[in-house]
Amino acid sequence: MPQNKLLEDFRKLQSLLDSGATFIAFDTETTGLSSTSDRVIEIGAVKFDKTGIIDKFETLINPQKPIPVECTEINHITNEMVKDAPTAEVALKEFSDFIKDGILIAHNANFDLNFINEELERAKLPQTKNKALDTLTFVRWAYPLLGKYNLQLMARLMDINVTDAHRAFDDARVCMEVFNKTLKDTASVQKKA
Repeated sequence: MPQNKLLEDFRKLQSLLDSGATFIAFDTETTGLSSTSDRVIEIGAVKFDKTGIIDKFETLINPQKPIPVECTEINHITNEMVKDAPTAEVALKEFSDFIKDGILIAHNANFDLNFINEELERAKLPQTKNKALDTLTFVRWAYPLLGKYNLQLMARLMDINVTDAHRAFDDARVCMEVFNKTLKDTASVQKKA
């Protein structure tokens, strides 16, 4: 499976943003933890650049199999909610059109990217090869003494409002805000273009 290139030089992020790059913070909700046997049931994304939010994307996905109760307990997505939702093939075509060649941002990016690419492969669609940034790795670099770095904790520490934790769109919005706040907090070490 092709791997997305994860950005690793966090000191160049501000110059990348200043150059006019488009970023897409995104999140998935899934039926479990295995990208090979579980399915994506929701994708949420926020497209932004240095001027702010450009566009939003949000869709439920019919996994074509029952959602385990333990997943519904976490993300509150029910079988009833997804029964008339688009299939992964339809939803991922729309998501691919939405992201174009933007830089993807996710908290624990490999998890979400593996699920997205596995679903694309199942649908016989081209996998995403976008550059990507893992905010989990970024905040570990920026705040090495915290010890815990989950998205909800980072939001609380950064005074970011979480309105619907473990729903893809709100987690994507929070991820964007964590990215922006961390970028601001690391301004003194950001390389200028």
